Amino acid sequence: MAELKGEGRAAELDPDTGELMGGRKALVSALKRTADLLDVLGEDGFRANAYRGAARSLEGVTAELGELAGRAFKGVPKVGPGIAAELTAYVQSGVFGPLAEIEAQIPPGVLTLFRVRGLGPKKIRALWDAGIVSLQTLWEAAQDGRLAALKGFGARSAATLSDAAEFALASQSRQFMSIGLGLGMQLARWLDALEPRVAGELRRGLDTVGTLRLTVTGTAGQVLAALAGHVDDLRAEAGKPLVTGCLEGLPVEVGFAPAGARGALDLTFGGGPEYRLRVRARATELGLHLSGRGLRRGEDVLDTPSERDVLRELQLPYLPPEHRENEHLALRDLPPEADLIAVRDVRALLHTHSTWSDGAASIADMAREAARLDFAGDGASYLGTGDHSGAAHYANGLDAGRLAQQLREVRELQAAGVPLVAGAEVDILEDGSLDYPDDLLAQLDYVVASVHSGFTLDSARQTERLIRAASHPLVTVLGHPTGRLLLRRPGYPLDLDAVLTACAERGTVVEINASPYRLDLDWRVALRWRDRLRFAINTDAHSLAGLQDVRYGVLAARKAALTPAHVINTLTRPELLAFVQAQRAARGA
Repeated sequence: MAELKGEGRAAELDPDTGELMGGRKALVSALKRTADLLDVLGEDGFRANAYRGAARSLEGVTAELGELAGRAFKGVPKVGPGIAAELTAYVQSGVFGPLAEIEAQIPPGVLTLFRVRGLGPKKIRALWDAGIVSLQTLWEAAQDGRLAALKGFGARSAATLSDAAEFALASQSRQFMSIGLGLGMQLARWLDALEPRVAGELRRGLDTVGTLRLTVTGTAGQVLAALAGHVDDLRAEAGKPLVTGCLEGLPVEVGFAPAGARGALDLTFGGGPEYRLRVRARATELGLHLSGRGLRRGEDVLDTPSERDVLRELQLPYLPPEHRENEHLALRDLPPEADLIAVRDVRALLHTHSTWSDGAASIADMAREAARLDFAGDGASYLGTGDHSGAAHYANGLDAGRLAQQLREVRELQAAGVPLVAGAEVDILEDGSLDYPDDLLAQLDYVVASVHSGFTLDSARQTERLIRAASHPLVTVLGHPTGRLLLRRPGYPLDLDAVLTACAERGTVVEINASPYRLDLDWRVALRWRDRLRFAINTDAHSLAGLQDVRYGVLAARKAALTPAHVINTLTRPELLAFVQAQRAARGA
């Protein structure tokens, strides 16, 4: 299962609480992946469709994964006895048997082609048949004309796939934050007796992860014993307090130290390269030496069981792990860790999709799940609908008539006490106009405007397009502003600062899309603009489980040094409605 790199794991970390989250999303991913690979193999479509149907049903159920497994998935629509048995075995073992079996029939390089934007199972099979069996050979075939000559591709397709393959090649050594955190927590479970803590990119909350780093209190022998049989290529590095290996295709590094040196280990493993250089240079200035083995004065190791103990000796302030990047080190006005936004501050789960468009659950079920999650713990959590507009025909987008029908349903649910606000994710058309008329938009409680097509417009036209949409008097939030898909495609070309300037001038909120596959707006940009904009951490959830993706958006917002005051999702429902009305009034809407 190397190419999955953790998608089949049944554990993820809630960055706000440190607790393990359920792995239903990983299970759904395994089902979808199995269906896609069956298509690549050209097997009977009935079996592939059965797995896809089961995946869609599981996206829509509210029960926890443990409860589903406890009753052997009985009662879940489209999950027959055979698939139920396979899923139960997966929950118990962490391996989805059918997927492992199918992956073994496909060359590893062919599996990497799924990383290329624009390639589905049928095209991947065509490439495989033509001897194009890796990202590198795909890029080469695009360069030398072989790809353009293949039936079903052509010169234009070859040029697009060349760029996409090049992007995938540059990204192939990294994995999504969500998968990295899930694998990191699996490592932590195996190391539970040694006080494990995530470190490196995981601890700092980077949007993608290249290495799984943890620290423990213990010895090399204890780490090796705990991870034996779980981690590949496991070995202790000579002369270093480090055990290395590989898990699901990602490098593993576990640092170890005795309790009295744990603070030095955590500090050196928990910062970006520039931060580590800075704290080590400060130690040298004071006649000390800092490394993963401890903080030393000559031959004596100072007793520093925590990072704060080390920083006290170095006379340096404590920086939250999220702020130990080069982008933060030159800034003087960053808020303390206690003031940063946390998942518990979020009440509004906005920009969500239902069965009205391409979601897996009804509006009522999505709203009930938002109320059940109640991250803020005050009973004030609520859902904001945000189904696609008609231009997104591929996503069963709503034309004006269907949106009016949906709006009637939402108002009836609101009258019945369901915690909802009515919205829509409206397509931004190529000229910057919106996909619904103003009189219909005005009836909504809030509006998200997003780009879903026309990615190839030149920078000037794309910039003009987004500025016009962001300046519209009825647009509340500019959705996923750059259109990037992490590890899959870069954002479209545009002058992003010009677009954000228009947002600041018009009071338009900018989305931090919390999907771990987007995390758009990038935290580095949000950090630069945090004092000029308001932000929305939006799940873009297409299923019940997707509502929990808010935690990834919160991690990105914390890296951008955002506090609850920066983020409209912290508002109660009356406060959000008042915010939107004030926003519209200021624009003369």
